[in-house]
Amino acid sequence: MIRAILTGVALAVMAALPARAIDIQDVQSPGGLTAWLVEDHSIPFVSVTILFRGGASVDAAGKRGAVNLMTATLEEGAGDMDASAFAEAVQEQAASIGFDAGDDAVSVSARMLSENRDASADLIRAALVQPRFDADAVERVRAQVQAVIRAEDTDPNAIAAKTLARETWGDHPYGSSINGTADSVAALTADDLRAAKDRVMARDRVLVAAAGDITPDQLGALMDRVLGDLPATATAPLPPEAPLALTGGTTVVDWDSPQTVVAFAQQGLPMDDPDYFAAFVLNHILGGGGFSSRLMDEIREKRGLTYGVGTDLSNKVLGDTWTGGMATANASTAQATQILREVWDGMAAGVSEQELTDAKTYLTGEYPLRFDGNGRIAGILAGMQLVGLPRDYVNTRNARVEAVTAEDVKRVAGELLDAGKLRVVLVGRPEGIDGAAPDAAPKG
Repeated sequence: MIRAILTGVALAVMAALPARAIDIQDVQSPGGLTAWLVEDHSIPFVSVTILFRGGASVDAAGKRGAVNLMTATLEEGAGDMDASAFAEAVQEQAASIGFDAGDDAVSVSARMLSENRDASADLIRAALVQPRFDADAVERVRAQVQAVIRAEDTDPNAIAAKTLARETWGDHPYGSSINGTADSVAALTADDLRAAKDRVMARDRVLVAAAGDITPDQLGALMDRVLGDLPATATAPLPPEAPLALTGGTTVVDWDSPQTVVAFAQQGLPMDDPDYFAAFVLNHILGGGGFSSRLMDEIREKRGLTYGVGTDLSNKVLGDTWTGGMATANASTAQATQILREVWDGMAAGVSEQELTDAKTYLTGEYPLRFDGNGRIAGILAGMQLVGLPRDYVNTRNARVEAVTAEDVKRVAGELLDAGKLRVVLVGRPEGIDGAAPDAAPKG
């Protein structure tokens, strides 16, 4: 796969937590590596997720896209196996091994039969320790990445997302695509990919989680087998915190289309903030709850100005935003964005008890349905470690949602939501909107 963003690692964690208690064990390998484990011996296979902290954000200056290209090429041969031989070896073991890059981590996701566990682990080790980066493989994957870049350059949704990221994060790595640009990717060499691997793949960056048919001792041995020969330390430091560059206002990107894509963002809230769960419930009522949200009701249901509008609390490892998006006809963009601002600020008036009850029922009730397999569990546990959540979070999360009151939601809305601080990006030819003028004066 060319790209799978761990953006939103925090959101994925929030979207897959069980209502029932689960037992997460701390595991330490003989070589000193640590992991979280949920044992389940009912089926003879295990899922393992390995994360390397830093991800594409540790790209070297002038080498944007190197970590992404390197990661996408890991499965294209290792040791004495070329790309075809490696794929055949994985298939022979009835295993599944995937490598992905995101803003905050490079990930390895593996599923393996218990009887083939050691052989499958050896294949993962070979890909991580002895990648080939053969010229033909690099060129094949490079062409795939370039195709993605070209597609994004003609996709108004991608243009809106990239523009908003740049205006949100400025020169921080979060402000540019992990894919890089056509020019930066064209210039990457096999040596650049080897250097990129050393910048992120080392034992001091590793987070491991597993779920399934494996004991703590077996997991410890597997970790040392797979990761023990990696360098002790990465060659690049972890990136710094990402200061928000957002200001209130509107950015218009001219695009010849009958409709305008709208993306917007303001300051968010970190997951360890005492008010996070109040904001989480608030977001569901505002725009995260689909057809039950206020924005959907006001913009789609009452006025028919969009097919859909949504919001998210977007929590990255190094920065937090409150984001959202929709699409509407050029002629109705001014009206739709004005309603967006009115609803945004109107949340400070508070929510009804029915809205609150419905939101909490949904947010606590859907999660057991998503906590549905060892692969999902391993991914959740690794993501929790990445964003710094404690092990007991899976067993206390629903109680924290239930504890949110209408007064909490009203207070947090009044303190945080400010339409004057929203940066709105419009990709299209919206009528009656001046992209050079701020939308509104910030509160206070």
